[in-house]
Amino acid sequence: MPETTPGAPALSIQQPWAWLIVNGYKDVENRTWPTKFRGRIQVHAGKRFDYAGWEWVRLNFPEIPFPPRGAFQTGGLVGCVEIVDCVQRMDSPWFCGPYGFVLEHGCPLPFVSCRGRLGFFHPEVLIA
Repeated sequence: MPETTPGAPALSIQQPWAWLIVNGYKDVENRTWPTKFRGRIQVHAGKRFDYAGWEWVRLNFPEIPFPPRGAFQTGGLVGCVEIVDCVQRMDSPWFCGPYGFVLEHGCPLPFVSCRGRLGFFHPEVLIA
């Protein structure tokens, strides 16, 4: 499967959630808004880090080989994933809604520094 296609939109996601998505552990991205978009997106790791989320994952999923807190890359593109659906209910420990973008085929890629934006956006650089 191709990692991404030129011109693929990006979505900014805080760490450690971005790492969990591109490494195939998190199968849904929770949002307050729905999307009709389906297809491959680039995953942008925002500059902020969710420390409470990192602790929650470590306590609830001890089997995940999590990097140390300071090892997460922020402020750039870290990989890609495919959005296959948007749901309001899902039997996943990661779902907390109100909307969930159902994800498949996460793929980490070499870090590319890039500014993020709200919602889907087209970064000024592309990862291939």
